[in-house]
Amino acid sequence: MKSDLLIATNGFKETWPAVEYGAWFAETMRMKITLLGVTESLSPAAIDERHPLEDIFERAVGLFEARGVEYSLEVRKGDAEQVIPDKAHEGDYITVVGPLGRHPLKRWLTGRSIRTLMERIATPILYAPKTRLPLKKMLVSIGGLGYEAAAENLAFQVATATRADVTILHVASPSELEYPGGRDVLKRLDDLAETNTLPGRGLKKGLEIARQCGLNARVATRQGNVVEEILAEIREGDYDLVCMGSAYSASAIRQLYTPNVTAEVAEVAHCPVLTARFKHV
Repeated sequence: MKSDLLIATNGFKETWPAVEYGAWFAETMRMKITLLGVTESLSPAAIDERHPLEDIFERAVGLFEARGVEYSLEVRKGDAEQVIPDKAHEGDYITVVGPLGRHPLKRWLTGRSIRTLMERIATPILYAPKTRLPLKKMLVSIGGLGYEAAAENLAFQVATATRADVTILHVASPSELEYPGGRDVLKRLDDLAETNTLPGRGLKKGLEIARQCGLNARVATRQGNVVEEILAEIREGDYDLVCMGSAYSASAIRQLYTPNVTAEVAEVAHCPVLTARFKHV
């Protein structure tokens, strides 16, 4: 894996799991870390107090040195939802973030910060609201339309390094009927990987690649609301990491009519979510 790791924090205490998970990820994947601290506006009463970034940076340095990973530290001032994407676009990074502690009203109006970051960051994102280690079980959710290819590639690299078991999931939604071969998908859901349908070919290819990597891999299929079924699979399978593609930039028209499934899953999932944006080849 050639990318470096960009771990971002604004000092909010709930970003610590992202720092901790990022340190493990960097050690496992042999990556360099840039720890980005974002100083946002403080209330006048807090001006003379110790900045929360200081505590996180102090803990992070100790953690990085204990894990023997190469790291650099950087602090920038501004709004985290803008500063983090700006930094992410300066290099070939996988960006690791956690919840930024936004006011409930802002979350209600615009969604959690991960939505905005997914819109603005073109490179892979690892959202880690919690630390789930060791990594033993990984879920790779594919949509059958090609958005997942980049995330699937990353997932198999991580699984190879950790020897995690891999489940490749496809959820057949009611909208599946709108596409050519959709009825065939629903009829052959139990053995979808054996069909010549678009999602069937995707499942089969993913399974073949995983097994070529020496991974213990299997296929799972579900039918229903995509977000609800993915979350149900995560709960029932008790996965440690979920890998998904992002449809951002894939089809602007399609986005007007469909929810961003990856963002909705990331907001609710009990484990880290690794996502990579679709790329035209």
